[in-house]
Amino acid sequence: MFRWGIMSTAKIGRDQVIPQLQDSENGVVTAIASRDHARARALADRFGIPLAFSSYEELLASAEIDGVYIPLPTSQHIEWALKAAQAGKHVLCEKPIALHADEIAPLIKARDVNDVLVCEAFMVTYHPQWRKVRELIADGAIGRLRHVQGAFSYFNADPANMRNKPELGGGGLPDIGVYPTVSTRFSTGREPLRVQATVERHPQFGTDSYASVKADFGDFEMSFYCSTQMALRQLMVFHGEKGYIEVTAPFNAGDYGHATVSLHNVTHEEARVFRFPGVRQYRLQAEAFVRKARGGQEEVFTLEQSVLNQAFIDAVYRAATHDRWETV
Repeated sequence: MFRWGIMSTAKIGRDQVIPQLQDSENGVVTAIASRDHARARALADRFGIPLAFSSYEELLASAEIDGVYIPLPTSQHIEWALKAAQAGKHVLCEKPIALHADEIAPLIKARDVNDVLVCEAFMVTYHPQWRKVRELIADGAIGRLRHVQGAFSYFNADPANMRNKPELGGGGLPDIGVYPTVSTRFSTGREPLRVQATVERHPQFGTDSYASVKADFGDFEMSFYCSTQMALRQLMVFHGEKGYIEVTAPFNAGDYGHATVSLHNVTHEEARVFRFPGVRQYRLQAEAFVRKARGGQEEVFTLEQSVLNQAFIDAVYRAATHDRWETV
């Protein structure tokens, strides 16, 4: 079994990732690390995890660990992913793995030099819902794709929350704007050429709390918005000349509805609905990661893909400073 170490007691790890790592067919959580040993021990006891470390350095030095999952604040992702790779550990790091695309190059080098697997944790790319969308588009189910529309929003007014702290890498685009971008790129296999954008900053927090984006992919256009200060909503629609695909609860099935993909024909008289009940996307991600780390020919989200997705987000920020197209 692949032995996982968890760096921090973050909520996403507690509520989502650790339970699904524990249930995976090829991995087990062996250790938790936190700068507060009592918190690490409490979480370890909660999940029946044998080891609890009072520092991340101790975890990385442990011979009992094959790889780490990093759910630290975004501003610390590159630092600790680098340290983990240099310690010879495989790395699954929460998104976004970086705040600027050029920060990822040293991590790619560390990955290659130390012969480890390093991946950004875009769980949606392992969900059969998104594999179906990609398949339908490739098969020409909607004809020529003309437009992609996306939305992702929630309301978070907690000043103590890391998503509202610029110094920790908070903000709507790093937290949720990356999902419409990555799912569009994943489904179509295409990259944006240029973007236009409006980005609003929260008057108290200073983070980007609203963004509206238009992207030119050459053969089709994309538009999406994201916000940390609006009512809960998730939506992705792929509109072609012969029909359209609507993805319900595209990123967080459960909180935002049931995971479905609806294929509508050109006259809107007929629809096929594909349902994906009970899918545990974090488990699928972990299992694929382990198979790849052990030499399998598994499709995973590579650091090269991370560079391209972050370059998209970087271009959005640049575009927001003027009223013309910005090259990605």
